[in-house]
Amino acid sequence: MSAPDKAPLGALFWAFTRIGLLGFGGGPAMIPLVQQEVVKRHAWLSDEEFADILAIGNTLPGPIATKMPGYIGYRVAGLPGCLIAVLAVILPMIVAMILLLGLFSRYRDVDWIRGMGQAVVPVVMVMMAQLTLDFWNKSRLALGWGISLAMAATAGGLIYLVGLHPGWVVGALLAAALLRPAGTAEEASR
Repeated sequence: MSAPDKAPLGALFWAFTRIGLLGFGGGPAMIPLVQQEVVKRHAWLSDEEFADILAIGNTLPGPIATKMPGYIGYRVAGLPGCLIAVLAVILPMIVAMILLLGLFSRYRDVDWIRGMGQAVVPVVMVMMAQLTLDFWNKSRLALGWGISLAMAATAGGLIYLVGLHPGWVVGALLAAALLRPAGTAEEASR
């Protein structure tokens, strides 16, 4: 079966529009919604294929909220599917941002609106702390405590003390991983 027959463009558009409308909390919060639509509801992908796409999406730069729809749309309906899936997922966000920023700008001097803006800061801080803890746990399980701590300290020193852009640090780590001999990776996983 060809990809366009597998995923009609209209169904793809509405599936990712639902994800865009209901995906409060950004990209990571959308992942279960994407799985529900593409694996369980439409069966465009298997659980294994979805897990592979999620893993690849997490290794690439940029927001997962557009990488996954783009790749899934391309995978199941070609280039038109890619464009439709990305547009469908970001369109509700764009409209909501324009409306909410317009309202916020108009009423920003109202005390309770100002309080809402200030109340978001601690919530975002907790979300970032949770994300940091999740990354720490993944790193610790994959590399061990010592290596994870040493890499975190080195990266922190290079970024905060030396002033190196985080992209250079990530790029150097990716290059080191790619240039690492294959036998060494197998030995390290034992």
